[in-house]
Amino acid sequence: MKKYDVAAYIWPAYTGDEPRTRIFWPEGIGEWQSVKNATKKFPDHNWPRKPVWGYVNEADPYVMEMQISAAADHGVNTFIYDWYWYDGRPFLENCLCDGFLKAKNNSRMKFYLMWANHSVNYTWDIRNSDDQSTVIWDGAVDRRNFDVICRRLIEKFFSQPNYYKIDGCPVFMIYDLHNLVRGLGGVDETRRALDNFRDMTARAGYAGLHLQLTAWSEHAVNLSGVDTNAQGSTRDAVKLLGFDSISHYQFVHFVNIDRDYREILADVRREWERIDRDYEGTPYFPHISVGWDNNPRFTSFRPGIVRGNTPEAFEEGLRMAKEYVDTHPSLPVPLVTINSWNEWTETSYLQPDDLYGYGYLEAVRRVFGSHT
Repeated sequence: MKKYDVAAYIWPAYTGDEPRTRIFWPEGIGEWQSVKNATKKFPDHNWPRKPVWGYVNEADPYVMEMQISAAADHGVNTFIYDWYWYDGRPFLENCLCDGFLKAKNNSRMKFYLMWANHSVNYTWDIRNSDDQSTVIWDGAVDRRNFDVICRRLIEKFFSQPNYYKIDGCPVFMIYDLHNLVRGLGGVDETRRALDNFRDMTARAGYAGLHLQLTAWSEHAVNLSGVDTNAQGSTRDAVKLLGFDSISHYQFVHFVNIDRDYREILADVRREWERIDRDYEGTPYFPHISVGWDNNPRFTSFRPGIVRGNTPEAFEEGLRMAKEYVDTHPSLPVPLVTINSWNEWTETSYLQPDDLYGYGYLEAVRRVFGSHT
């Protein structure tokens, strides 16, 4: 049976071990606080939900050993950790560094990082989440900070024996293209910074660096880094900056999600076809999301909820992604990305709950098989 790399994103906020999370979740259990306290917003709302495994600390290596086993047994063999850097230092590294990397069985899983370089407002704090305008931390970084980040990534993470590589090149994904260019001062400066990152990685003994970009809807990107009319499309920026591949993070970024899941899948397929046409020469790794409903983060009702995203419907999405990989033999690896392992407050997770049990994980195993 053909083997696939099935990679699930991890939102590393289900721990109280990071002191700076207390400003959002003062109970000291990370964003489990919002999951635990979530309520229905309308009569048919499928909340509250409870995790079968409980409100566990995902920065605990014993917890992660259990989760690694469950993931690999059901066909997920790679974790993509959301990785953060604010105010000149890392944020939310505990789940990766203290949990996953200290788990005795982590050799069963590969991992790589997605730099979630978005700015932070009050979305994570349900007491103030209706205020979406206040910026707590800016996700853009200047060149000095960027070089510090590169050294940390190479020394602390790329060096791990199970770091995910393509053709010997560590894979590093960047989430927010606009913030990247804004912080580094324009597309030319960004290209120089990324080229230096590649050189640093090669000097550390790797075949190179595989830079991956999170795709959103096609939209204008400020290529200057300042307030000018120097605009281009995401496609232009991918070429100018030399990204090696693209994938998505969430369906909500590029389709209308306030409808039935199977209707959404039809538009997702059309988006893949557009990417094939418009990004010719840049590999696209197909992405499937479990769902979307971020009402657990808000006291008031938030419109935009995926409906009908049963494990059976989700399995149809997985088979669509598998078909895409099988019909694109030029892809450097048979990689599929999934949102997500544990985005509970966005209602897009593989972990078992009291609604579908292990249904989503069983769907992955039926399509892709288990991993030893």
